[in-house]
Amino acid sequence: MSSKSLSRDRRKSAAAKRTNGKRPAGHADLPETLRSALKNPSETPREPAPAEAAPDRDSPASKDYEDVLDRSLRATTAHFTAAVSPAAIAGAFLDWSVHLSTLPGKQMQLAEKAFRKGARLSGYASRSMLASEHVEPCIEPLPGDRRFRNEAWQSWPFNILHQSFLLNQQWWHNATTGVRGVTKQHENVVSFAMRQLLDMASPSNFPMTNPEVLARTREEGGMNLVRGCQYFIEDWQRAVTGGKPAGTKAFELGTDLAATPGKVVYRNRLIELIQYEPTTENVHPEPILIVPAWIMKYYILDLSPQNSLVRYLTAQGFTVFIISWKNPDTDDRDLGMDDYRTLGIMDALDTACTVAGSEKVHAIGYCLGGTLLSIAAAAMARDGDDRLATVSLFAAQTDFTEAGELMLFIDESQVSFLEDMMWEQGYLDTSQMAGAFQLLRSNDLIWSRAVHNYLMGERDPMNDLMAWNADATRMPYRMHSEYLRRLFLDNDLAEGHYEVGGGPVTISDIRAPIFAVGTERDHVAPWHSVYKLNLLTDTEVTFVLTSGGHNAGIVSEPGHPRRHYRLATRPHDGLYVDPDAWVAGNAPKDGSWWPELAAWLKARSGSPVAPPAMGAPGAGIEPLADAPGTYVHMS
Repeated sequence: MSSKSLSRDRRKSAAAKRTNGKRPAGHADLPETLRSALKNPSETPREPAPAEAAPDRDSPASKDYEDVLDRSLRATTAHFTAAVSPAAIAGAFLDWSVHLSTLPGKQMQLAEKAFRKGARLSGYASRSMLASEHVEPCIEPLPGDRRFRNEAWQSWPFNILHQSFLLNQQWWHNATTGVRGVTKQHENVVSFAMRQLLDMASPSNFPMTNPEVLARTREEGGMNLVRGCQYFIEDWQRAVTGGKPAGTKAFELGTDLAATPGKVVYRNRLIELIQYEPTTENVHPEPILIVPAWIMKYYILDLSPQNSLVRYLTAQGFTVFIISWKNPDTDDRDLGMDDYRTLGIMDALDTACTVAGSEKVHAIGYCLGGTLLSIAAAAMARDGDDRLATVSLFAAQTDFTEAGELMLFIDESQVSFLEDMMWEQGYLDTSQMAGAFQLLRSNDLIWSRAVHNYLMGERDPMNDLMAWNADATRMPYRMHSEYLRRLFLDNDLAEGHYEVGGGPVTISDIRAPIFAVGTERDHVAPWHSVYKLNLLTDTEVTFVLTSGGHNAGIVSEPGHPRRHYRLATRPHDGLYVDPDAWVAGNAPKDGSWWPELAAWLKARSGSPVAPPAMGAPGAGIEPLADAPGTYVHMS
């Protein structure tokens, strides 16, 4: 039996065991169930009759009315707390405050720091009022804090205001960190929460304490505030009605975005698989299969023609396939991680091999899609399926112990709270996900943007990346719960406990060479976390560290200004180098890393052949629609 047939049989068997021929009851049963349970608690059976199957407690049709009551109450609360668990926040602050109250030495230290900072500020204020020249400030903003860079902040009294704010910010950092006995998780939560509160009170956020806003208001006679008010009303109306940000209508799917010519050659309940038309006379025999994250629309890798990775790879002589995920709704609440692996990666891999007539495929995974690809590659290696010629992972984590500030939202209290919210509606909504990511960069994504739009009266022109970012997706209840628990909370994949098809998989089983990319300013998948792949693998790893953030660092087309990257390859038997030493030992190179990827893939590909047909009519694989397909249009 071929490895391909074996893989299909394993997947069918696993699917049969998982579903047992049944599906959970629909979400529509919830209101009636809850009403019935609350009205007649004594009539609600606590144990099913012997002849009946026990209801799934994760199903909204569960008859356990106490559990339904608790979950429904927490789900309602979540809508008023932006999906943040009040218990998690309260627990963190209680841990911090109780420990701080028992440390007189720390309290004395903080009092001393407050006195010294007050004295420094008083001295600075006196010198700045008397001096005719610029006075050296007593504190500088943190790297990346651009709020007070304008020269107007150096004039009185705005210099006093912003110096006072920065000293206050520094004092609160001292107060919320280094408290003996407080868990690291709670310390991070308290420190993060205080930063959010302080950022709200920044003098840059208010027109009367922001010299840039005052100068603009004088210049324009207040018209900047009039425009800002109009912008605020427009944005508020769009937020209430679920509309997209201003300017997104200028970017039409299939014309301005996701415009690379191709065909949908496969569709199931979860994915559409797009095959792109060749642009070269011959192509390498091994096709490329791209697995984007389902937290985002696939066309992040096929934006405008000038910065489309898909178009770039087809121009390099590759047959390219990409998965377009369905935007899940309530009916998809029961889809789990393994459904995304089998219905997503494995079905797409079968189709790509058949269409291209190749036994090998170059697989590329981005973000969450890269994590899933790692799981699939490990399971394939365990099962003897060697169809992956190479594996490329873009900003994708396999070890989640250093997953950045997203870990602030990952503990048992927060995960269970989020599960209850998703349990009620069947998915995690787009606005709920966007809110969490905005909090991680509140200065840039919330407050600075509000000042720019509503006080300065300016709107940045929409670009393709911003338009894509506004086209968010949902995530099914079961999948997101499994993802948070098994990967973030328990780190099962890195520790060898992640199970696929009834048995554990491990990244160290992967033998295909790996091309991994991290980005310097990634707040979603910090590059130190991505780099941990080197600790888990026994195969050749080429690691790239590129400038930019989670999205802009990946969309780094040749010719993009001010781009640089570092690159080094560790052979399968090479020694581990820690990330800081790796950076010190690899000088940056100017330009885009895309040509490095193309050269790396070509070196591991066969001699060019005639391109395959669009689809495989002889195998029953007919083109179903033009790219970008139908799933990408689902809102």
